[in-house]
Amino acid sequence: VWTPSKVTERIGTEIDNEESVLYWASKNKIPIFCPALTDGSVGDMLYFHSYKRQGFVLDINEDIRRINDLAVQCYASGMIILGGGLVKHHTCNANLMRNGANFSVYINTGQEFDGSDSGASPEEAISWGKIRIDAKPVKVCADATIAFPLIVSQTFAKDLEGHKERTKGTTCWLDHSDEKD
Repeated sequence: VWTPSKVTERIGTEIDNEESVLYWASKNKIPIFCPALTDGSVGDMLYFHSYKRQGFVLDINEDIRRINDLAVQCYASGMIILGGGLVKHHTCNANLMRNGANFSVYINTGQEFDGSDSGASPEEAISWGKIRIDAKPVKVCADATIAFPLIVSQTFAKDLEGHKERTKGTTCWLDHSDEKD
């Protein structure tokens, strides 16, 4: 039985390209949850593959349990959501199971007036319990492909070695340097 996160991990394992997000996620054992994996071209390939390999099963429920369990069991939860729609809803809903995320950043161009999930404000998520009431969420109204690299370069990547040292031994920094390849 396969799940969308197992498929993305396998793709990352098979890709020999250090420019790939899936490559690095796989190498560092970071799950990539993709609830819409069956949409578009990948879905078409899965459809055709199911005729070649009878019994092929893609179990989305196992991934829902996995992402929800990760949210429920963590000490603190943060969301950086690039874009919106299904991915935003899936991530926020997992945090609903733990009474809301502690930290939240939305980066998208969605607007509230059209009633879409993409355009929904952080305040809407607070009203549902997807973001904690005492959190200080941020929505950046910009193209994520432009804004996110700039945000990373001035925050997470600015003092990576210092960050590793300050968070050593915590679950927010997983050090795999002692593992054998």
